Amino acid sequence: MNNTYVIIMAGGVGTRFWPFSRTSYPKQFHDVLGTGRTLLQQTADRFDGICPPENIFIVTSTLYKDLCQQQLPQLTVDQVLCEPVARNTAPCIAYACYKIAQRDPQANIVVAPADHIILKEDEFKRTISTALAATGQQDVLVTLGIQPSRPDTGYGYIQYVSDAESETNETERSAVRKVKCFLEKPNLELARQFVESGEFVWNAGIFVWNVKAIINAFTTYLPEVAEIFAEGNGAYYTSHEKAFVDKAYSLTRSISIDNGVMEKADNVFVVLSDFGWSDLGTWKSLYEASDKNADQNVVDGHVMLYDTKNCIIKTPKNRLVAINGLDGFIVAEYDNVLMICRKEDEQKVKAFVADAKEQGAEFV
Repeated sequence: MNNTYVIIMAGGVGTRFWPFSRTSYPKQFHDVLGTGRTLLQQTADRFDGICPPENIFIVTSTLYKDLCQQQLPQLTVDQVLCEPVARNTAPCIAYACYKIAQRDPQANIVVAPADHIILKEDEFKRTISTALAATGQQDVLVTLGIQPSRPDTGYGYIQYVSDAESETNETERSAVRKVKCFLEKPNLELARQFVESGEFVWNAGIFVWNVKAIINAFTTYLPEVAEIFAEGNGAYYTSHEKAFVDKAYSLTRSISIDNGVMEKADNVFVVLSDFGWSDLGTWKSLYEASDKNADQNVVDGHVMLYDTKNCIIKTPKNRLVAINGLDGFIVAEYDNVLMICRKEDEQKVKAFVADAKEQGAEFV
């Protein structure tokens, strides 16, 4: 366990969750589910027993350094890695992995976003243990694939080697599968075909590998990123780290770990998973993951409802809200912004944010 490390990616803004998620206070720092713990705190809690607290690293924006330290006071300054600018997930993961490699060349690493929800915590831990066992024995790149419950067009998909094609034994087949390919978010018809085939899972964006395997992958598939972060070996854990990172991020391009590494590598495997997962990327995904009342409403706030169903309503507890006659709406209020939008039109939220930006920075 002492060689197990966790990297939590906590730098995103979560635009599609506006007005709740803002540049100044993104969704991962909110108690979205009303549990008394923020999404970031829940993510860190989830790895209790998987790795020691001192082996957890948060990668976030410089803007959110203080929020991370307030919400996870058990972490040292060295455990909160601050990005000067957003460069997507590949540089973020490279920074953390090269830093960990300097301390522990035998490190076995889990990478997880800070804003996912997982309802079956014990099953999640069992799945992570399965993945860590695989990466502890072989230099492979492992991702977690969620068994799809519906033909969702909002997720990327992973196709894996079927039983008939597999040369592994029965135990390996049931857990860790060789990946054939990654596919971007499909249209509805294609999503239906994926689910019906039984050979596809949702891409959860949770990764497991040993540090040697991921550094080899960066060297092979993103050599410019590898070169930049390898140069930091004398700076990590010293007073020179910030200056090095500022320079490194000015040189590196923006690219995701999926596009840069996972889709190109030939040693990628997936652990078939079912632990009550949602990436909580949108209001609709929060609605689907939340408990509903008899009228299929999700309510968080001081609210009176009349002839209203299939809605998600999240408003301040100190404001009484009366709603009549709505079906299938998002009603969200936070910090002087109120949004009322059909659930089916939730993709318009990004346009609302763009328009709000023109009206004044305080709205976003």
